[in-house]
Amino acid sequence: MDLSKIFIKNASPTKVGGQAVLEGIMMKGEHRTAVVVRLPDDTMHIKTEMLPERKAWAKLPVIRGVFMFGSALVQGTKTLMHSAEVLESYDGEGAEEYEKDKLTIWMENKFGEKGSWNIMLYTSVFLAILFTVGIFIIGPTWVVNFCNRFTQNEIVLNLIEGVLRIVLFVLYVAAISRMKDIRRVFQFHGAEHMCIHSYENKLELTPENCKEFYTLHPRCGTSFLMFVMVISLIMFSLLGWPDLFWRITSRLLLIPVVAGLSYELLKWAGRSDTVLVKILSLPGIYLQKLTTREPDDKQLEVAIAAMKAVMVDKEEPCYEGLCDKDGRLIEQKEELLLIAQSEDTHLTAQAEDTHLIAQSEDTHLVAQEGPEVP
Repeated sequence: MDLSKIFIKNASPTKVGGQAVLEGIMMKGEHRTAVVVRLPDDTMHIKTEMLPERKAWAKLPVIRGVFMFGSALVQGTKTLMHSAEVLESYDGEGAEEYEKDKLTIWMENKFGEKGSWNIMLYTSVFLAILFTVGIFIIGPTWVVNFCNRFTQNEIVLNLIEGVLRIVLFVLYVAAISRMKDIRRVFQFHGAEHMCIHSYENKLELTPENCKEFYTLHPRCGTSFLMFVMVISLIMFSLLGWPDLFWRITSRLLLIPVVAGLSYELLKWAGRSDTVLVKILSLPGIYLQKLTTREPDDKQLEVAIAAMKAVMVDKEEPCYEGLCDKDGRLIEQKEELLLIAQSEDTHLTAQAEDTHLIAQSEDTHLVAQEGPEVP
């Protein structure tokens, strides 16, 4: 593996990031996000949204890492759900008709469509956090608790816990990578990285140029998670080996600190190509060999369309519908089109009313300025 093609000295690291979703990619620019999904009929569906403005405190070192970690959980789950909905609601030829289940219908009747969506979104985030905390934080420290009978050395016990946590994570990633749908997601993940490499090297965004790069990137979320594992191992070791309750409590309380420090380390790795950075980043880079796959041209086209859609002026309006290979809208989503038409009709009616009022006022003024009738 040629590290010079991953840690590229003359590249221009940017704030561009992304995420692979079901049959598509979400790209995140400085001001907006774009989610592009490849539909069964080979067309591409796009949705762009403006990013909320961050408060000044959310940009402070370490704190910004905590904010970005929480935001990524919510935004990532929301984007995945969106891509699933796009594919499920596809009504092209040969596609199965999507029918809502009874629970979804009941929730929409009870809380409304938006309320139902938010409940499902935050429930998914909560369950994801619960699973992660249970398997990768509480699980290892509980299992290692039984090693007390073999050694009382606090450093050794913490080391075993940290190594066990990393092994569990790697085994989990390796296991899900064998699933067909996940392999497709990992291919889109690779396409996202290759496209970002091409953009940061100021090359024209084409599938051919993207193929010049690896599917591995130093700012990847996979590397972030590996940094979390390593930093948590070091920090938890400083706390000694108290009883199980206090170990679990301390690890939960330190999650924001670990996330903040890991984010700062990831940012540094993304803009540096020093030997130290390469050494620290290698575990995450090698783990990306599990979480990325070589994409095909159509998957690279999705990444390019998403990238181009976020590389526009901040004043450009957001949109949703079918798009071309440059991320430009070619067919607006029906309900959005109806809203736009309604707004145009409303504006036209207002203009006509204004014109009639103006005509009436002109007539009134002419009548006032004419000669008086004797």
